[in-house]
Amino acid sequence: MKRRALLAGSMTVLSSGLLGGAMLAGCHAPAPPLRVALNAWIGYALLFLARELGHLRESTARLVEFPSNTASLLALASHGVSAAALTLDELLVAREGGLDLRVALVFDESQGADVVMAHPSIARVEALKGKRIGVESTAVGALMLSRLLEVAGLDATDLVKVPLTADQHVQAYTAGEVDAVITFEPMASRLRAAGAHRLLDSSRFPGLIVDVLAIGPGVDAQGEAHLRELIQGYFLALAHLQSQPDDAAQRLAPYQQLGTADVLDAFRGIHLTTAEDNRRWLGGEKAQLLESARTVGRLMHDARLLRTLPSLEGVCAPDYLPEVG
Repeated sequence: MKRRALLAGSMTVLSSGLLGGAMLAGCHAPAPPLRVALNAWIGYALLFLARELGHLRESTARLVEFPSNTASLLALASHGVSAAALTLDELLVAREGGLDLRVALVFDESQGADVVMAHPSIARVEALKGKRIGVESTAVGALMLSRLLEVAGLDATDLVKVPLTADQHVQAYTAGEVDAVITFEPMASRLRAAGAHRLLDSSRFPGLIVDVLAIGPGVDAQGEAHLRELIQGYFLALAHLQSQPDDAAQRLAPYQQLGTADVLDAFRGIHLTTAEDNRRWLGGEKAQLLESARTVGRLMHDARLLRTLPSLEGVCAPDYLPEVG
């Protein structure tokens, strides 16, 4: 679990002075685009679709791809990006680490896309005893592993845990280095193509895995305008997926390294949140995100992934959402 920070937008005065007795106003360079860290998770894919459709300009936001959320967190910590697509639990860890991150957008709630893929010889979760299981060293991996152990009636010592980042999941399985992997789309579909089968998924644990767009406190007025345009572009891409799913899937297939049908199958494992949904997730004292964060925070605290129960003051930032209605 790595830590992170946020870059603020900046303006540079290019020139000022007197010319022919007239004062020239200082010119300002345009605000740099927001650099947004993300990986191949299907829940973030609509940002790529927004760019493909022309709803997200390069001058507004630059999508910076990383092999895993672990790498995205490192980029955020090293000031290499301005925002990051993260899971809620990762955001909670970052905030406990002292970063004042807020949620400007809820992408999705996992309803089956986070999955334990296993060798065909492992037909039941109990059969994982003594087996090698690949898992990323993030809170999501730990949470899914803890729930897996609970369902299987096993202790952590009953498994051989193999730390893997998401980009290593398929290679490790096909090379025979692990017997099962805690993974997510699109890697889950690639593992299925390699012969693995679905042993358990996040549909058993509603509200456990939520994906968000994390921002920090340093976004200036021009940066906020870029952020609003990015979020607007995201919802336009969602509308395109809903109205023209085949076209959307065809456009996203190269990013996911999947066939068109597999892209649509991957989306079925998550609930994509609309702008109206986001108002409920982020708005008001009874914001749904607060309830989910408290639940996940308690689970993480019990699993010793957090030292204390999370402080959630100021975590919701609904001001960047488009108006609904």
